[in-house]
Amino acid sequence: MGNILVIDDDSSIRSILSKILVGYGHQVTEATDGEIGIEILEQNLKFKVVITDIRMPNKSGNDVARHIKNNSDIDKTPVIGVTGFMEDVEIELFDFLLEKPFKIKKLMSIIDEL
Repeated sequence: MGNILVIDDDSSIRSILSKILVGYGHQVTEATDGEIGIEILEQNLKFKVVITDIRMPNKSGNDVARHIKNNSDIDKTPVIGVTGFMEDVEIELFDFLLEKPFKIKKLMSIIDEL
């Protein structure tokens, strides 16, 4: 499987996603907002995929995706944006988007595709 970075300021969503992903055999690293997510990415950890909320304090999911796309060491890392506010998404920055609430089956299908 692979290591997945989950970035969301809502602790319950992070926890649920992490438990489900671990149950499917993935390793999960969590970040409480985009700023911390970017700090983790800068530690040169390799991730199979990054799953990020869009609306968060400090740095948004758009900021995270932009950081990934502008960094040649990690620019091939797929980014899945999850949000309840599609109007806030800079669509071109993301490989996939899921609108909250979403079905776990759909998320796992996307991850398997990657």
